[in-house]
Amino acid sequence: MATLFLLLALSSAAQTPHQPATNDFIGPVAHIQPPAPNYHFPAGQAYVYTAEWRLWVAGTGTLRMESSGGQQHVSAVADSTGVVAALFRVHDQIDSWFNPSTFCTQRVTKHTEEGLRKRDATILFDYPRHKAVLEEKNLRNGDIKRAEQDIPTCATDLLSGIYYVASLPLQLGTTYKFPLNDGGNTVEVTVTPEVKEQVKTDAGVFSTLRVQAEAKEGPLKDRGRIWIWYTDDAQRIPVQLRARAFWGTLTLKLQRIQK
Repeated sequence: MATLFLLLALSSAAQTPHQPATNDFIGPVAHIQPPAPNYHFPAGQAYVYTAEWRLWVAGTGTLRMESSGGQQHVSAVADSTGVVAALFRVHDQIDSWFNPSTFCTQRVTKHTEEGLRKRDATILFDYPRHKAVLEEKNLRNGDIKRAEQDIPTCATDLLSGIYYVASLPLQLGTTYKFPLNDGGNTVEVTVTPEVKEQVKTDAGVFSTLRVQAEAKEGPLKDRGRIWIWYTDDAQRIPVQLRARAFWGTLTLKLQRIQK
């Protein structure tokens, strides 16, 4: 979702300016399902990806999960490389912490360097007040932005959402809806498992389940189409991610798994 969620960091050059929206479209079906009692988080594992855009290797990305003080900590680093880096340099790091009992995101931090754009941001999820509180600093001019947005009793974010989707049953013919906040308006994301496919990457050949994600508003709006290929087993490793839009197709392929 990234990205799906990680993809979004590497494709930031093509972002559409965010338009204000309301939360009226978030229906009662959209909710976060707590993980099953026997669910095993892939803590201690890192997924390393190569990003491909058109005929070029566009960059690298790393997605990692660690246990941290009773929470799960997800981190992602994305860097443009080669010709793409010469045209538009990207160095982003995103960190997210969520409650492993509920999958509710607690906090997100971002450091983004995208061309001339350099910012630090923190999003705190204040569930007692039903607010996501964004504080963002422009590192070029020192300007500080603060904003609050409504959130439900539980929400995920762009980064932890990759693992949240992996925790779902993901049955063919079934759609899953959940609320997501990434500092702007809370949006309803719809995830649809589409088909089972074999996927070949540098890390090997995998039997996968291709999942499409979409949203009517927010960071996934106007992104064309976004897919994630999860391994078709209990691990649900995201071995491939793809975004297709007017500016072309960007694909992240798993290069290796680090422990």
